[in-house]
Amino acid sequence: KGTRSQMSNSINTMPAHLPPSMIDSVKLLPKHERLILFTRHSLREMSDKNGFASYALPLTPKGRVLAESWGRWLAANLDYSMDVDSISSPIQRCIDTAILMQAGAGISRNVSHQSLLVEPGSLVVDHEEVSKVFKQIGALNFINRFLAGDMAGIKAPHKGGLDLLALLFEHQPKHGHLLLAVSHDTLLSAFLAVMMGVGEISWDDWPKMMEGVFLWFDDKPFSDAKVHFIWRWQCYERRLIELLNPFSPSYPLKD
Repeated sequence: KGTRSQMSNSINTMPAHLPPSMIDSVKLLPKHERLILFTRHSLREMSDKNGFASYALPLTPKGRVLAESWGRWLAANLDYSMDVDSISSPIQRCIDTAILMQAGAGISRNVSHQSLLVEPGSLVVDHEEVSKVFKQIGALNFINRFLAGDMAGIKAPHKGGLDLLALLFEHQPKHGHLLLAVSHDTLLSAFLAVMMGVGEISWDDWPKMMEGVFLWFDDKPFSDAKVHFIWRWQCYERRLIELLNPFSPSYPLKD
């Protein structure tokens, strides 16, 4: 933890290119939870016109600086320890984001590669078939067809959301600690839509690079817990039983 003066200076020097929603969300964080930052990777090289980003696209130099400076800012300004192993998509730009954020925070921990965090990852059951469609129709259309259940080879929306929640639940840190979970825009947009009970999204809803959702669970078994999450300066909560029982639809509550 830095001194009050150091923290004040850090607040006044927020990372360049960081989505403004992230600082606004930080202001709403609770104290001493088992906190998770489920985030899109940092700035990368440009994708094609359909929003398809090759797995080979690396972080840009600005993206590397952003990831490190964001990790440094969080370590200086949160009452949470980041001295925790991270989880990440096995794609290199996500791994690099986690490593650089750790370095900025002054730590060096394991980064566990999780196949559910690669796109389209936790959303599909037939990767080969769905990947072809994904490239043809583009990222936004793919997510909206996923949310509508209008595509062969995909999971039901609630199942895709639950699989991600189960992964995050399994990797919860200790109280007063922050876990980094680094993934891609498609997974994050689908996850948020499912959590918020939204059946269709637009580009305005799309997560920007280095934008993420803060979340934490009640200290209860998975099926009994609520997940609380902060996205774009709004607090929400959702009972997991509502996703485990999709035939009783409900909507997340704003705190």
